[in-house]
Amino acid sequence: MDIQKRVVEIVSKYLGVPQDEIDLDSHLQDDLNSDPLSKADLVISLEDEFKIKIPPEELQRFEKVGDIVDYIAEELGEV
Repeated sequence: MDIQKRVVEIVSKYLGVPQDEIDLDSHLQDDLNSDPLSKADLVISLEDEFKIKIPPEELQRFEKVGDIVDYIAEELGEV
């Protein structure tokens, strides 16, 4: 499974940003205009897609798309 590809697809869907404008360094708030509600929806979708639970304290650490990819890879043992 290509974690980065799936995360980018989900981020694109929930934040309304074209996939080709999203990379690992894209800042969720500054570059992709996320707000707390869209970020919450995004996390629910990520949890469903990857069958993991993302604790609220981890959610606060997600500033860039790469942070999400790294967290999921670690949770799935794909580091």
